Amino acid sequence: MQGEDRLAASEEDSIPLIAIHPCRGSLSWTSTGLSVLDPTRQPWALEPALPHTPCPLPDPPGPAAGPQHPSSHQTETTEPWDYVFVASCDQSPKQCDRQQKFLEELERKGFRYKEMEDQHKKYFGIRAKNESFLPYCKLLMELDGPAEKDPTLDTTRIRVIHTFIQNNKTADGETFEDLKKDQIFETGFFLHTVRVDSREGPRAGPGGRKHSPTEEEKLKKWAQWRNIFCKQPTDAIRNYFGEKVALYFAWLGWYTYMLVPATVAGLILFLTGFALFDASQISKEICEAHDVFMCPRGDKSHRSHRLSDTCTFAKLSHLFDNEGTVLFAIFMALWATVFLEFWKRKRACVVQNWHLYGWDEDEEEMMLGLINCPQYQPKQHEHSYLRSTIILVLSLLMICLMIGMAHVLVIYRVLAAALFGRWASPFLEEQVTTVVVVSGAIVHYVTIMIMTKVNRHVALKLCDYEKPRTFSERESKFAVKFFTFQFFAHFSSLIYIAFILGRINGHPGKSVRLAGLWKLEECHLSGCMMDLFVQMAIIMGLKQTLSNCVEYLGPWLRHRYYWWKYSGVSRDPELRDWQCNYLMGSVTVFSLFDEFMEMMMQYAFTTIFVAAFPLAPLLALLSNLVEIRLDAIKMMQLQQRLVPRKAKDIGTWLQVLETIGVLAIIGNGLVIAFTSEFIPRVVYKYHYGPCRGGAHPAVDCLTGYVNHSLSIFYIKDFEDPRQTEDWETVTECRYRDYRNAHDYNLSEQFWFLLAIRLAFLILFEHVALCIKLIAAWFVPDVPWKVKNEVLSNKFRKVQEKMKCVGQTLQCAGGRPASPDPHSPPTASSSCFKNTAV
Repeated sequence: MQGEDRLAASEEDSIPLIAIHPCRGSLSWTSTGLSVLDPTRQPWALEPALPHTPCPLPDPPGPAAGPQHPSSHQTETTEPWDYVFVASCDQSPKQCDRQQKFLEELERKGFRYKEMEDQHKKYFGIRAKNESFLPYCKLLMELDGPAEKDPTLDTTRIRVIHTFIQNNKTADGETFEDLKKDQIFETGFFLHTVRVDSREGPRAGPGGRKHSPTEEEKLKKWAQWRNIFCKQPTDAIRNYFGEKVALYFAWLGWYTYMLVPATVAGLILFLTGFALFDASQISKEICEAHDVFMCPRGDKSHRSHRLSDTCTFAKLSHLFDNEGTVLFAIFMALWATVFLEFWKRKRACVVQNWHLYGWDEDEEEMMLGLINCPQYQPKQHEHSYLRSTIILVLSLLMICLMIGMAHVLVIYRVLAAALFGRWASPFLEEQVTTVVVVSGAIVHYVTIMIMTKVNRHVALKLCDYEKPRTFSERESKFAVKFFTFQFFAHFSSLIYIAFILGRINGHPGKSVRLAGLWKLEECHLSGCMMDLFVQMAIIMGLKQTLSNCVEYLGPWLRHRYYWWKYSGVSRDPELRDWQCNYLMGSVTVFSLFDEFMEMMMQYAFTTIFVAAFPLAPLLALLSNLVEIRLDAIKMMQLQQRLVPRKAKDIGTWLQVLETIGVLAIIGNGLVIAFTSEFIPRVVYKYHYGPCRGGAHPAVDCLTGYVNHSLSIFYIKDFEDPRQTEDWETVTECRYRDYRNAHDYNLSEQFWFLLAIRLAFLILFEHVALCIKLIAAWFVPDVPWKVKNEVLSNKFRKVQEKMKCVGQTLQCAGGRPASPDPHSPPTASSSCFKNTAV
């Protein structure tokens, strides 16, 4: 069936959410539930920390019709199943024996199982006994009422069961991952309890609690394309997928909502340039420059080109490289800060509403460890300077490799320009630069797709070598490394285009050549901003459209294929449910991580270099509207159920977003200073142009700017005599640079402009950073209502402690507060009860 994909376990598949040391104690059943027989423990430790209350059972399902193989361990009760193992029907007796040992070990820990099979696979349904696991669920839940009615009971129960399954070991020391590698089990998954395509009523979750009709309808509505503009049911997502997934969708929804003002600002800038399409003085001069000839750009092209031939591109570049570009860049720096600050406020409200504001991840890790094994000891923090040095060196080598890939793209563009210039027809010869830019962007996109797989593998290996303490710490370190590699893979080529392309080429009479043969590529005739605009538009457009198509169509087509290949599901409703879940796409512990990483790279494209591509927020907004429903449909209909994870924030991704915000200020400042024509226009307007002594209403202040910005090269100074054959009576040509006409060295204007560019960069970055800091100070991270609630809870906790001290003083005065002073404290005692902050 799906064995080919599932048997090859990747590095990320074999990572448990929590690692438990081998347990020496054994589990047994008592009248009060599951206890651990350990002679080193006190007698009172055999009792559960909290009294148990069995969960209500759902109505019995219909009779089983599929072929089954009952055993003495098989149960016929009507409770819903938690987890399903899948194995091949064609297995040797020895493999079946190893299966049986693993299942019997789970049974000894309080699980029941049931075996069913179809013509292809064997299925083992696993169920945890409610009366035993409910007390453990209570330990991990922030309760405001009975546990049976708590909406997070199902997700908490799944986390506990997942910990037991992942750390279960047979007498031979075999774990579930070991058995998967040996093909004893093919896969395992938790069952979906909400089916979007089903008309049945609410089904019971793993803990016996039925999803309310309102909650199930919200989830079904959420996972449908026609509800693309509807509000997301964050609480229902939390109760079904856990807090980690719910926070991802809450963040993604807030990010999409905040893209609206950024999109409006980008459209205003773009449309303003469009409204002034024919009004720009620079565009007018270029379109009327019929007697100005540009120097040839390629080795094979000796024909002269009039400056007026670039009229259309000059007008197009004015759409995004105009007087409003600086204001838009500063606005985006402010937008990025406001977006993060208001997200922090929203997160605080959401988490406080979930009673998780004071939740501690380390405490839950230790609780899960002790629940599974009384001899559990938390893994200690480790640090090695040698390991850190090796990881740093290897990371720098990977970054150098990413930069090297950018050089490969440069070589491609140089060779492509030479080949296209040689083979192109006379009609296409003038469009060689455009063809090279477009094809280079496509090659860059393909390179990104390939290097993403390489970067992922290397980042995982580096994380393994670093030996993180917990899965969350491993995920955090992996996020930092993977994002760093991905950033250089995505932006190395863009950095080259923005700040290096066309600046190291020399001049027409003395061009810099690659390997002494091919001329280095030059910027587009209308300027380097056009190259950067086209590169970003193609990469972002391809990444959003193709990635979304592959992300949705891949699982959808695979799901349809398996349904067609293994048609004829069982009539037994229970077995049919297991088969339907099995045919869905498999998930890993990094499935949600991939969604976050995709959004981080999109956010980087939306903010960094946005001055060169003001339509980036619009593309991101449209993509996110699709992404939210795509992820919802994928998680609800096309993928197996994710293991819920508890969280109170988005973790390291917040620091990644803040880093991108700072990089955006630096990147946009560099683009405006060194890539756009903003600084040269301003300097000419107030220092060289007709308005340098004061404004003249009858004359545009940029009159003569085009002639001022083009240097002169004399035809007679060409190195190759053949280059002078087609010029006839023309004695000079023009090229974009600031050089002297007599010796072609950099002119005084170049150095003056460079000084102004550097001064502007420093000023822009300081102003933008100050605005960012003021905005961060002005918008508090946590609303005052949430702070007051936290303060009230802390005060209530102090009052309970003071009450406990008063009871202790009464006991010391001769009035015992308990009939049995030697009895251990109970979890329900007011003196030791933890109040959720």
